[in-house]
Amino acid sequence: MPERIFIGVAWPYANGPLHLGHVAGCYLAADIFARYHRLKGNQVLMVSGSDSHGTPITVRAEQEGITPEEVLNRYHPQFLDTWERLGITFDLFTTTHTANHEKVVHDLFTTLMERGYIYKESMPLAYCPECNRFLPDRYVNGTCPHCSFERARGDQCDGCGRTLDPMDLLNPRCILSGTEPEFRDSEHFFLKLSAFQEPLLEWVEKQSHWRPNVLNFTRRFLESGLKDRAITRDLEWGIPIPVEGYGGKRIYVWFEAVIGYLSAAVEWAKSSGNEEEWKDFWKSEQCRSYYFIGKDNIPFHTIIWPAMLMGYGGLNLPFDVPSNEFLSLEGRKFSTSENWAVWVPDYLDRYDPDPLRYLLSINMPESGDADFSWGEFVRRNNEELVATYGNLVNRVLSFTYRNFEGIMPVPGALRDQDRELLDVARAVMEGVDKDLHGCHFKAAIGRAFGLAQQANRYLDAQAPWRAIRTDRGSAATTLWTTIAVLNCLKMVLFPFLPFSSQSVHEFLGLDGTVDSANWDFDSLVGEIGPGNPLRRPAPLFKKLDPESVEEEVQRLGVTVA
Repeated sequence: MPERIFIGVAWPYANGPLHLGHVAGCYLAADIFARYHRLKGNQVLMVSGSDSHGTPITVRAEQEGITPEEVLNRYHPQFLDTWERLGITFDLFTTTHTANHEKVVHDLFTTLMERGYIYKESMPLAYCPECNRFLPDRYVNGTCPHCSFERARGDQCDGCGRTLDPMDLLNPRCILSGTEPEFRDSEHFFLKLSAFQEPLLEWVEKQSHWRPNVLNFTRRFLESGLKDRAITRDLEWGIPIPVEGYGGKRIYVWFEAVIGYLSAAVEWAKSSGNEEEWKDFWKSEQCRSYYFIGKDNIPFHTIIWPAMLMGYGGLNLPFDVPSNEFLSLEGRKFSTSENWAVWVPDYLDRYDPDPLRYLLSINMPESGDADFSWGEFVRRNNEELVATYGNLVNRVLSFTYRNFEGIMPVPGALRDQDRELLDVARAVMEGVDKDLHGCHFKAAIGRAFGLAQQANRYLDAQAPWRAIRTDRGSAATTLWTTIAVLNCLKMVLFPFLPFSSQSVHEFLGLDGTVDSANWDFDSLVGEIGPGNPLRRPAPLFKKLDPESVEEEVQRLGVTVA
């Protein structure tokens, strides 16, 4: 029976272009997962959008002397273009700056307040006497009181991952003026997180399928005790508070952004022509919800958002939160402020998308931090994509096309070695199926490339280029068997390498798109009909010049070791 799968993906701040750390953190894994489930015939809804009200946007706006909306309007279209070029297949990528989102946020806010989970109270907030204004949390930097990280933000420490308030920081400073802020009282609305301490602990203990890093972080966070958190701030940019008398305040972004998962589903349903269809993904017990995020966002998705959903009632809690660890660049943490990044639009201007998707998949930071280096990128492209998989495809299809008049060869009776390779391919499909279903992406692509290596060994042993001189039937059987395996490889690699998989599909003379086929070994082998016309093949991947490593590293402003 088909499954129903909701996929929520972290909302990037629309204050600058996307870099490779963003892609490795959550967007590629989410796309792999969505493509896999669509291939399986499951009903998928994958949503995200530009986080439009985060303080990084207002910081950039103030730096450039423009409005936050102008910043959003610059980068949101760029995000859409990046997803299309990289092959990230959202069903909807919207923004939090829509009337629909505001309406859904107001509904949750009002309902939680009516049920006693939101209350008013005065609190001390950072106030900069130099700027003559209250400061959003991210406008305050200082030293983390827990781990002594010196560049902690007023909302969260990037050193230890703990959520913070500006008052927690040691040596706080306004990021605009460098002045030490004063703390003045201001009335705000609070989410009663403390009311969900026990329900969340009970719920989390049942999530044995979560990744260890997510489960352990969440347990530690809960065991340290939940504190009520202010969900409004003295701001002019953002979602208004749906209560009279608070016109100079806005709902704080950490509260309203996660509601975007729900509001995006509502927006998608309206655009699909069935306004009630979002309920299939939010109210049905048959739907499983997955949230793909980076590890710095774990508490917002395993604690705060579930608490909000519990308080609201009647909506599905997350089934899984497959958070990745961090990706570094040439041994250093990505830093947008220091321009230490590989920007995805720049990458796509110079290279094809699948080599990047491959490297970030085979090196995905699922259980620990990983590093991107240009040297490894070129090596893996040339030695694995080109020499292993691409070479297999090219030499089999080129040889077949030349020697069998451009049609699929007619095999003879299958030999033991032919059946053995097909059995391996069947087992690999089953293994990749289980890996992807369980969000084990690195293992899945490694398993698939193991099949490519085995097919190469089989081809070398059978040597159809020699057999064709004396036993054309034997060569035909070898080629047909290898091509059948290629059709399976095309399928299991499609979630990772959609562009090259589509090329293989077309080289095999098949119509339509890869995702119109079934994830079924027997039907894939059955598609390789003897006598079917092939299309003239071409190299699947481009070999990269090793000198490009030095060129790319120099773009970062460093020299190659």
